[in-house]
Amino acid sequence: MRVPLLAGNWKMHKTVGEAVELVTALKPLTADVPGAEVAVCPTFTALAAVAEACRGSHILWGAQDVYWEAKGAYTGEVSPVMLKDLGCTYVIVGHSERRGRFGVPDENMTPNLMKVFGDNDETVARKAQAVFAHDMIPIICVGETLPERERGDTDAVVASQVEAALGALAGELAARLVIAYEPVWAIGTGKHCDPTEANRVIGLIRRTARARVGDAADSLRVQYGGSVKADNIAGFMAEPEIDGGLVGGASLEAEGFAALIRVAAETAGRRESQA
Repeated sequence: MRVPLLAGNWKMHKTVGEAVELVTALKPLTADVPGAEVAVCPTFTALAAVAEACRGSHILWGAQDVYWEAKGAYTGEVSPVMLKDLGCTYVIVGHSERRGRFGVPDENMTPNLMKVFGDNDETVARKAQAVFAHDMIPIICVGETLPERERGDTDAVVASQVEAALGALAGELAARLVIAYEPVWAIGTGKHCDPTEANRVIGLIRRTARARVGDAADSLRVQYGGSVKADNIAGFMAEPEIDGGLVGGASLEAEGFAALIRVAAETAGRRESQA
């Protein structure tokens, strides 16, 4: 059985004090939820304080990005060695808000955003390999834009991203991997993919992985992300291929995130008992 992972991506929200307050409130609200793994990914500035607040609890922590070199003259970057030193379990790589060409307005993002960070399939693969090399687990984000979906290119785009991300990963590493299917058009827009369609694409992701790494694909977890909330998570978790959620805005408030986690775990438990 693949244990569902509910991971909060806090993006560029929360000061150090606010982040500690949030995770402190979240711990008792989720302490008695069986059958699910909970993680939070705060900003780099809050990561050390959140790690300290989470130690000894059931809540794991991770980072929102990483650079692939262990050290060097890379001003503004954070290395996997530094993240490992803070006890991170997970590192998000390849989020759509980090993919694209530097400073180029992108028709696929919400109007106030640009893809400014320049990640591509090659850099995502290098980051994932570096995360594994330092005994952490990458959460690799994949997903199509709205124009790509409207052109009927969803499957080709997602499969290509998965193939590139797996790259040279050995099967034993791939089995520990987490992939997050996040259709770009659903991130922060209030829209979400129909659960049946999300399950279909996630099934495609697993088949694509199986062609690369064999039976290890049966163990890797694939989340859904994109405007996930407490009132829609049950629909996703009822689907057999979906192994949790990468949660954005709904993870920024303790009671709401805890409600989402509880619903997800309960739905996954019912799904498994009926299988």
